[in-house]
Amino acid sequence: MLTLVVLIIGLIAALYMAWNIGANDVANSMGTSVGSGALSLKQAIIVAGVFEFLGAVLVGKHVTSTISKGIVSPTAIDPNTLMVGMVAALIGAALWVTLATYFSLPVSTTQSVVGAVMGFAMVINISLIHWAVVGDIVASWIISPLSGAFVAFLIFLTLKKTVFTKDDPLKEAKTVAPFFIFLTVLIIVMSVIYKGLKHLDFDLGLYQSLMISTIIAIIGGVVGFVLLRRYHAKYEGDENKYQRLEKFFMYLQIMTAASVAFAHGANDVANAVGPLVTIVDIYNGTEIGTHVVIPIWVLVLGGAGIVLGLSTWGYRVIYTIGSKITEVTPTRGFSAELATAFVVLVFSKLGMPISTSHVIVGSVLGVGFARGLASVDYKVIKNIIYSWLLTLPVAMAFAAGIFIILRYIFL
Repeated sequence: MLTLVVLIIGLIAALYMAWNIGANDVANSMGTSVGSGALSLKQAIIVAGVFEFLGAVLVGKHVTSTISKGIVSPTAIDPNTLMVGMVAALIGAALWVTLATYFSLPVSTTQSVVGAVMGFAMVINISLIHWAVVGDIVASWIISPLSGAFVAFLIFLTLKKTVFTKDDPLKEAKTVAPFFIFLTVLIIVMSVIYKGLKHLDFDLGLYQSLMISTIIAIIGGVVGFVLLRRYHAKYEGDENKYQRLEKFFMYLQIMTAASVAFAHGANDVANAVGPLVTIVDIYNGTEIGTHVVIPIWVLVLGGAGIVLGLSTWGYRVIYTIGSKITEVTPTRGFSAELATAFVVLVFSKLGMPISTSHVIVGSVLGVGFARGLASVDYKVIKNIIYSWLLTLPVAMAFAAGIFIILRYIFL
């Protein structure tokens, strides 16, 4: 009876956490698209909802294993205590993300749940924590924004050199764009089929996955090339010429926004369902520490919660990402989103639960730096960094306090 009550609370807490992920992290995939005008808020919610859900269900397995059993030593904890601890972690992390969303701050839901798991574990015994795993995750929080900034800087710099400096930028864009379409399709398809569909009994090796992904990406690039050749725009004067160019890139930005939404769902669903997996395993009597089998319904629950969150409260953080850090246009948003999709999907396939918030902020900064240091609002960046620094200790404190209360009630 005890485990059933804790399971029900855990399901509600996981759904609440997933709702918070959607409410806060939707800005990671759609903030720049709304900020640039490529998508309206309603359109962004629809696009993000579809691709967030697909990413969570199809590719969400890898990182979930790290969150659920990689941070602490589960076999050293009494099962009932572990169930209560994971519930406390979900509630503690979710409360902090709710608070951050209220203040329109894009915090790391990954950092929140990692800190929360550490928080309840430290109440039991600090030696239970796998510090090597935590160290790798913390290192990824430093590497991921730097990687996003670097890749976005290179992409936007490439666009400046190959498109903006030319006499006919729209004509040059038609030549360059198919390559970026190829790259985007390659990233998305590779992320899905390479070790991404094991729970659907569809598992391909690296070379098979790369070959299939490349073929599909080439087809996508060719189709894009044909469609772009049919895109006609008349312009007079330099100013109108660049306005037409930005309008042209709106279509590519929507495509990259969808890929970021897919990548975000793949990586961040773990923050909601990772602890839930452990709770479900204990309830089902599964021996703790054995191979993680993640039920598809758990990933569906997480994906549905994310969609619900982004459709109800996601607008608060969207405007921070899309308009407050630096001025975003379709070309700049495209560069930031393509960089974010690439970095997040690579880290996700490695099983490293990085922060999509860190990556997109780094990517937007990278685009800003490519335009010049004066184009970045450093006051906004300072507030965001402060919220990042607070996330780990606050989530730890929330989870530890909630665990003490729940332990008194249930154990």
